[in-house]
Amino acid sequence: MESSLALELVRVTEEAALRSARWTGRGDKHSADEAATLAMRKHFDSVAMNGVVVIGEGEMDEAPMLYIGERVGSGKGPKMDVAVDPLEGTETVASGLNNALSVIAAAPRGSLLHAPDIYMHKLAAGPKLAGRLSLDDPIEVTLQKAADILDKPLSELTVSILDRERHSAMIATLRESGVRIKLLTHGDVMGAIETCTDSGVDLYVGSGGAPEGVLAAAALKCLGGELQGRLIPVTPGDVERCRRMGLQDPEQLLRMEDMVGREGVLFVATGVTPGDFLQGVKFLPGQRAETHSVLMHSGTQTVRYLRSVHQLFAETGALAAAASS
Repeated sequence: MESSLALELVRVTEEAALRSARWTGRGDKHSADEAATLAMRKHFDSVAMNGVVVIGEGEMDEAPMLYIGERVGSGKGPKMDVAVDPLEGTETVASGLNNALSVIAAAPRGSLLHAPDIYMHKLAAGPKLAGRLSLDDPIEVTLQKAADILDKPLSELTVSILDRERHSAMIATLRESGVRIKLLTHGDVMGAIETCTDSGVDLYVGSGGAPEGVLAAAALKCLGGELQGRLIPVTPGDVERCRRMGLQDPEQLLRMEDMVGREGVLFVATGVTPGDFLQGVKFLPGQRAETHSVLMHSGTQTVRYLRSVHQLFAETGALAAAASS
C-alpha cells in the first residue's frame, strides 16, 4: 500500500513542479505558487485515499484550495493526514535560484501535527546526532555536544541557518564559536533535510515556518534524522489557534513523535529548480520535460529516486509520463 500510494503522490508533486517551473526567474512568486497549488489540487482527486489536509496553504478563510481541513483524494482508501507545500521556495523560483521543491507528506489519520502558520524554533540533525541533542540547551552547548559526538573540532562543524535579521544574534554566536556557517537565502525544508545528506551540514538551527517544520520532520523520520521544534506564538490569537489545533501548551518542546506520530510516514518531493538533493525540471525538445523526485517511507527508511520524462500536451494542458527510470 505504501509503495502504491507513494507513486500516486509523486505524480501529484510532479504536476505541481512542472507547472510552477514555467515561472522560474520571472519574478512572480504568486503566479508560481498558484500554478503549483492548482496543479496539486487537481491531481489529488485521482489518489486512492481518504485524506485531510493538516498542513496546507492556510486556513479555509485564507486559501481557496488546499486549506487546512480540506478533503483530498478519491475518498476511497486509507484515512490519511496530508501535509503539503505545493512550492517550497516561491521566492527561489521567482529569482531563479536553487533548491525549490514540491512536497507532500502523508501519515495515518491523527499522526501529523496541525501546525498553525507561525514561526517555530528548530533544531535538525542527522542520524549520528539523532536523540542526543536538545533544543532546550543553549546553542553553545549544542555545538560542543555535536562536536564531541561526531569526534571533530568545532572548526570542522558545519551549521546551516536562514539568513534573516531575526537570527543576527545566533549567527554572531555561531561565528564566535568558530563553526562553519552555511547561510540559506530560502529553503526551510531543504535546510533541515541537508543534515541527512552528503551536503556536509551537521546541524540546522534557527526559526522558520511551523508548517515547514512538520514537513521537514516527516522527511527526517524517513532518513533516520531528528527535528525538534517549539512554536513561537506572538499574539493571543496565535495562542488560541494553537489550542484549537490541539496544543494546550503552545510552547512545549515538540519532538518527532509530536509532529509526525509513531506510525509510518510517507514523504515525496519533486525538484522544481536544481539542487544538491534533487535536480530541477528540465524542459526538453519535442514538448517533453524531465523531472527528478524522491519517495521515502519511515517504516523501512527506504529512499527511492525517480527520473521521469513527460510528454507535454499543450492543446489540453495535460501532462503524461512517457517514460521513467
